[in-house]
Amino acid sequence: MDLNTITDIVRRPSQRPGAGWRDGDAWLAGGTWLFSTEQPELRRLIDITGLGWDSLVPSPSGLEIGATCTIRDLNAFAPPSDWPAGTLFTTCCDAFLSSFKVWNAATVGGNICMSLPAGPMITLTVALAATYTVWAADGSERTIDAADFVIGDHRNVLGPGEILRRIDIPVTALRKRCTHRRFTLTRLGRSTLFLIATQSPQTTDLQLTITAGTTRPVRLAFDSMPDAETMRERIDAIPEDLWFSDPNGTPDHRHHLARYFAEEIRVELTEGGRP
Repeated sequence: MDLNTITDIVRRPSQRPGAGWRDGDAWLAGGTWLFSTEQPELRRLIDITGLGWDSLVPSPSGLEIGATCTIRDLNAFAPPSDWPAGTLFTTCCDAFLSSFKVWNAATVGGNICMSLPAGPMITLTVALAATYTVWAADGSERTIDAADFVIGDHRNVLGPGEILRRIDIPVTALRKRCTHRRFTLTRLGRSTLFLIATQSPQTTDLQLTITAGTTRPVRLAFDSMPDAETMRERIDAIPEDLWFSDPNGTPDHRHHLARYFAEEIRVELTEGGRP
């Protein structure tokens, strides 16, 4: 990083830190990506870590995650026993391509706002039907479905001065049965494809979330468990330009993996055990 481009750091921003937003600003939370590469367009960092946002607030309605919650704290959280899908917290933390040192600084909100295809906090929150609260620079706020936040590789719906304040996961999602499949080229590598499936208690419905292999999250919902052909048709209907290409996999490879793992998931949730 060319430190000469940074001329100011706001250490104690106001409780609505976007009010003084200007061109060349960037939010600073964990900084694990911000400090890892050159940022020549930046002039000022606004440090939001001192705002005192609660990291994790469980309640009868679900779980509130502050945007500055670290990956370490999320991984250490012990969900109530009646939240079966709470096992996904550790699953998705383990999907980070990083060391425990990065976990100590990296934040849930930062990973979401990076909006990379392989962002595991995106996978987690989309799969669990989360909503995001976003603060605007004018003091207003809006709520966004997690599935609508990321719109492409490293692209999301945030406007200038907007900041992700918190993530809310409903208890209805946390009480679902869940399973997942993840493919990487190496044991600790970046995700080539990451699928999570959830199913409501005492039902045969299915929600399948596909990430890492697509430029934005894809969520497929079924009122009842589909047969193999229907599942395959829904995956084949994903637009070709949504399949992601990078050194970890071609679009065709990722499409093939999605079909393969989706069928495994379908069989598992139909028969009640992992094949």
